[in-house]
Amino acid sequence: MQCLFNTNIKMSLLSEYNSFSKMKETNNTKKFTALLNGMEECNEEEQMQKIKEMNEMVDHMNEEEFEFVFTEEPFNKLDKMIEEKKLSMENTILLLKHVGCLKILKNMQIYCFIYSKLRRRFEEMIIEEEGKKEEKNERLLVDLCECLALLNISILTDELLSIIMPCLLKVASKKGETEEAQKEVEITLLALSNIGSYNAPKELHLNVIKTIIEHHQEHHNLTRLAYQSAWQFLMNRFYWDKSLEEVIVKELHFAREAARELEDLSKCIDWNRNEEENGRIEVHIIRRWLYNIDNYLTSCELWNEEIAGLINCIVQMIRESRDNHKDICNRCLDSLRCAAENRNVEIDDLLKSGAIDAVMEEIHKSTMDDIMIYAFLVFFELISIRLKSKMDNKTDEAKSKATKRKVAEKMEEEGCEDFVISFHRVIPFFNNEYNYNDALSLYISDYFVII
Repeated sequence: MQCLFNTNIKMSLLSEYNSFSKMKETNNTKKFTALLNGMEECNEEEQMQKIKEMNEMVDHMNEEEFEFVFTEEPFNKLDKMIEEKKLSMENTILLLKHVGCLKILKNMQIYCFIYSKLRRRFEEMIIEEEGKKEEKNERLLVDLCECLALLNISILTDELLSIIMPCLLKVASKKGETEEAQKEVEITLLALSNIGSYNAPKELHLNVIKTIIEHHQEHHNLTRLAYQSAWQFLMNRFYWDKSLEEVIVKELHFAREAARELEDLSKCIDWNRNEEENGRIEVHIIRRWLYNIDNYLTSCELWNEEIAGLINCIVQMIRESRDNHKDICNRCLDSLRCAAENRNVEIDDLLKSGAIDAVMEEIHKSTMDDIMIYAFLVFFELISIRLKSKMDNKTDEAKSKATKRKVAEKMEEEGCEDFVISFHRVIPFFNNEYNYNDALSLYISDYFVII
């Protein structure tokens, strides 16, 4: 059974893939291809050893090498070997699960899997296995569902979704505390987190994922990656279904949990070493939390005091990551932009948490790039417009004026007006290059706070 693709999406994916196809082979890619090609002549035990070597090589591939290797050809080759009984399904799954997990964790892509014969084989096998009334191979069904969810970047059909989601949620609900059980649940939740923002009925997932999160909050039975993945699965649903907000904010306390997790993850990282030297899984998990935080701060309409603690945590991470982890720093700055845009986050909270100070501190850095400059201009514009708006008058007029004065004084002390003026002439370029919901204002007064 094949998924239907929008022609424009397909052309876009192929265009992105073609940019990688021009890359020259490296030692890593040559060795990987040689191992794959040599598997046909090996017995099952030798194949397993080769696959372990291939998985180790994948761990050390950069993004270009990864996308260069995983074209449609190797997936079709694996499919042919399965068809000719030259490769067992167990060994195929051993390779694909590892590749899929790494793909998601490092936010890399495998565009051509969706066009491969192997994807179609997996989809047919899932539907066939699920349809069996007797002697259903539950382990095989779970493995196939995990592989398809980990590797897929397309829209799943309703039929597949109705099989894959309950199947994986059942595995993710296991409460085992052994290392092996935790790893199994981690992979399953990671696969679930890669199922896109489908408008699936809440009865299909909400009670189960809520129970998983609540159980961890009480018993701490999940790994850090598994817990983050459970939240990402739920936040993907929140994108479509705003009725989940009450559960996310008041029952499961996303802001509190995200802040606590970021603080714990931050302690595991040597911020004095650069990102390449660190190479820790915690860096990737932090990125994933920040993606969820952006979604939360952009969409959340229910205010509670836990958001102030979350913003505090983001500010601290900006200061820790700014020298050696530029990507994390930029993502944190973007989270502050999301907070400034949300009218349920009061400007006074941004002041008290140090968010405005953290943004202004970066102005004088010599390492600023276009993305950072654009983020700062957006931030100043949002703050200025909100302080001029009557919509922010949740407090008395005296307090509102005091907040305006504090922000204006800070901007003057840090030379923000000079910064805005110096980059005002390139705003049309930024509007063209970095298009959020609204373009940057062309009126320079929109970036200044007038008392």
